[in-house]
Amino acid sequence: MSGVTRVYAGRLVGLQVRGPDFEIIGRVRDVVINVRPGATSRAMGLVIELVNKRRIFVPMLRISEIEPGDVTLNTGSVSMRAFSPRSAELTVMGDLVGSKVSTDDPDHADLHGVGLEIADLELERTRTRDWVITKVAVFTGRTRFGRSPKLRTLPWLSIDGVAGSVVESNSSVSDTVATYEDMRPADAATSFQELSSARRSQVARELSDELLADILAELPDDHQAHLLETLDIERAADVLEEMDPDDAADVLQELSNAKAEVLLGLMDPEESAPVRRMMSFADDTVGALMTPEPLVLTPQTTVAEALALARDPELPTSLASLIFVVRPPTATPTGPYLGCVHLQKLLREPPSELIGGLLDDDLPILYATDSEETAARYFATYNLVCGPVLDDDGHLLGAVAVDDLIDHLLPEDWRETGLRPETRATSSASGLNPTPEVNNG
Repeated sequence: MSGVTRVYAGRLVGLQVRGPDFEIIGRVRDVVINVRPGATSRAMGLVIELVNKRRIFVPMLRISEIEPGDVTLNTGSVSMRAFSPRSAELTVMGDLVGSKVSTDDPDHADLHGVGLEIADLELERTRTRDWVITKVAVFTGRTRFGRSPKLRTLPWLSIDGVAGSVVESNSSVSDTVATYEDMRPADAATSFQELSSARRSQVARELSDELLADILAELPDDHQAHLLETLDIERAADVLEEMDPDDAADVLQELSNAKAEVLLGLMDPEESAPVRRMMSFADDTVGALMTPEPLVLTPQTTVAEALALARDPELPTSLASLIFVVRPPTATPTGPYLGCVHLQKLLREPPSELIGGLLDDDLPILYATDSEETAARYFATYNLVCGPVLDDDGHLLGAVAVDDLIDHLLPEDWRETGLRPETRATSSASGLNPTPEVNNG
């Protein structure tokens, strides 16, 4: 994301919102934030009013660029569900601006014990592409004769009393949601499974679509299907859109054909097309394991551009290890596959070098119809964590990563038995908690 990296929420209201093709789709009407008293609070997304006056929610990660005149999205795929805030989520203009707060900031002792009124919030983009609340603009009281009130800027973490009643009334669920935001998806999924059925439903309703998609992908197959069926059908489709296509295909194959078809029909066609393609392959083939969204570039791309794209924090480490080079188009199925470039090789080359001259075109490839055992032998033979998957005509269909392969090779219940099932069984039988061995040598 380029453009503005620091902005007041109030300045966003009224800006035009454009799709990736620069077509105007609506205007910003509000900013949704996740309130975490005493901790970092984030902007979750924007409330967009479409041309038909319907208001929808667009996550901040769907925003490509914020400029003084407009906001540009990085995708044309957005949920059309009417906006409705969840617990611990507030809107800046609707809920916070005009509300009363106090401060204990040591650098503003003159404001201690004074009632302050929120005027605006400053948002700043971090290196992980999150937008966090850094400062609060407040009015310190109105002067006589109708003059403008004094405006002061304070650190967000020094503010007390932000929507306290809202946060407290939902504190238990909100605390759980906040905890999951700071956990790895696999650990959050383990904790999620330990909740009661009713509690899981409550928490699922409050999780963002992105986080729920991450957790869903880490659950055992039967739990995935059960959780998806507890959601209303529009939300279920939205969550599936946030999942990697291979994970979404796995979940849908646990449902009845009729239910899966309904959900696929509700998904954006651009999101459902790769999922349908993956569902066409047999379960024990490479085609069912691959992701159709690896890092694919043309030979005219420079080393500097390739490295910048490989730094994307949303790109899994395994998929960032190889850059696949093709003739246009770069969307899978691509044009003719030319070869790949290893990330380590890019690090040793001049930034202006074109990647077309750095190809490893001798590396064998995998086919979508190859078996899981073939993929395992492939990784063991070539010491890779990711490999290209082609069709019979030489077009790149996607890439298979070693972590997805291991996921399928392990027993079906491996997520439920945990990281060290043999340790758990031994400790359970003896009544002792497992203690890791310490090497004092």
